[in-house]
Amino acid sequence: MQLIDAPSPNFDARTAPPDMIILHYTGMQTGEAALARLRDPVAKVSSHYMVEEDGRIFALVPETRRAWHAGLSFWKGETGLNGVSIGIEIVNPGHEWGYRPFPEVQIDSVLALLADIRGRWMVPNDRILGHSDIAPGRKDDPGELFPWARLAAAGHGLWVEPPASPGAPLAKGDQGTGVFALQAGMTRLGYNCAPSGAYDDDTETIVTAFQRHWRQSRVDGIADGETRARLVQLLRLDAG
Repeated sequence: MQLIDAPSPNFDARTAPPDMIILHYTGMQTGEAALARLRDPVAKVSSHYMVEEDGRIFALVPETRRAWHAGLSFWKGETGLNGVSIGIEIVNPGHEWGYRPFPEVQIDSVLALLADIRGRWMVPNDRILGHSDIAPGRKDDPGELFPWARLAAAGHGLWVEPPASPGAPLAKGDQGTGVFALQAGMTRLGYNCAPSGAYDDDTETIVTAFQRHWRQSRVDGIADGETRARLVQLLRLDAG
């Protein structure tokens, strides 16, 4: 694996060793534009790495420093996740500029980079996440086309394929113990979804974020049987 040095001035000191990896898409029209922005001191954004569509990997910020990629963020009670994470920007126009599948060569490089990073730092599988997981409602990346299942098959991150579950869907406006259990499960997984028993806007937003990662064929904020079955199976993996 070869790295192309492209230092960014946008970083500061870490407060703890990294134990999380956050994956993003660049969401800009070209990789060149994204790289320029990640290195622009006026923009005040950065990541540790950027992976181009042709597989090239740019090194922007040392892993021992805190890059500015996560923004307002939350996972399992932690906030300000820049301090404990390594950020990888993956070149893709994103939902605004023509979202498209990620090329095989690009994902090959992401996998090599993940393996390399995890050779230096203790990053558990349940802490390899997307930007939309830690900032639902604010961010959509890397999105429903990102091959999370392929990453998990290579040993990076969590993925489940539960049996079909035809349970009645839960949706915005619903109330009751089923909604409470759904919210409790999302909270236990890591999302900021305090159980109330009422399927409100925030719950819909979090279910949508969950689906972008783990139920990619349905990204509508409706917790159908398969969405809930995937949540249950992930919680079992996480507990293990």
